[in-house]
Amino acid sequence: MGLDMFAFKTKHKVHQSVDFKVQNAEELHYWRKHPDLHAWMEKLYRSKRGRAKAFNLVNLRLLSADLDELEASLRRTSLPKTSGLMFGQSVSSDAFGDLLFLERARQALREGYTVYYSSWW
Repeated sequence: MGLDMFAFKTKHKVHQSVDFKVQNAEELHYWRKHPDLHAWMEKLYRSKRGRAKAFNLVNLRLLSADLDELEASLRRTSLPKTSGLMFGQSVSSDAFGDLLFLERARQALREGYTVYYSSWW
């Protein structure tokens, strides 16, 4: 048990920013117990009017501008420090995976996919 985090891509056109359902998505990236990134995603979810009480098992569409903001936060090492029951701890080596995700997500957007984040804990 613990924090499992995913980015997906789909050809399904998603018009909502949050709390949508998707069929036929392909995993784009996976993180295990990276709570600081999860907190950043939750902040984005809330700013897009996500209403789920717990930021768990909900979908968050990621736009190019969101990826740019995430990259800026990563480069400034300013992800919010976060902890939670069984969330683990973010470590400096997570940065390589985060940058790889950004590269994959941007490529997927250029190819016409919708990119979104989800998690399960």
